[in-house]
Amino acid sequence: MRLFADQSVPTLTDHGHRTSRIEISKQALNFSIGHFTIFSETERENLHGHNFQLECELTAPVGPDGLMFDYAILKNLLRALCDEIDEQVILPANSPFLTVEQDEDYVVARFAGERIPFLHRDVTLLPVANVSVEELSRYFLDRLLVEPALAGKGIIAITVKISSSPGQFGVATWSDA
Repeated sequence: MRLFADQSVPTLTDHGHRTSRIEISKQALNFSIGHFTIFSETERENLHGHNFQLECELTAPVGPDGLMFDYAILKNLLRALCDEIDEQVILPANSPFLTVEQDEDYVVARFAGERIPFLHRDVTLLPVANVSVEELSRYFLDRLLVEPALAGKGIIAITVKISSSPGQFGVATWSDA
């Protein structure tokens, strides 16, 4: 057995604590949605779908036990957020070009004179301006920032990445600095 002597190494922070970053990138953190991206007042994509992948990086102090915190908490939160929108048609609630109406039978998206009906059970309306990787990454980040299970963990930075295909990410970042 090799035993290395404890060596006191000065930290690079003035806060007197070490920080570390964990990166969660698991195949199970995915969701499939139908959507269309809106380009202008008159142009949009056809309705289509993607299998999106979610990744998250989080920076926080390392405690005397050598851990930031039990990051199974974070993995479970991310999985739950994916599950909320999985297999849904996602419509943007904050689009300047799209309106959404509901009647007894349908959710109806209205765009450039088009009436696009969906069954209620198939639609999730998100507080985004467009259904893009940029907006989805911000949506997931905003949800994490208000998550009570992460409060009090000393988190100083979070980055969320959403990929619609390999090598193509939307990234949203928060830092308390």
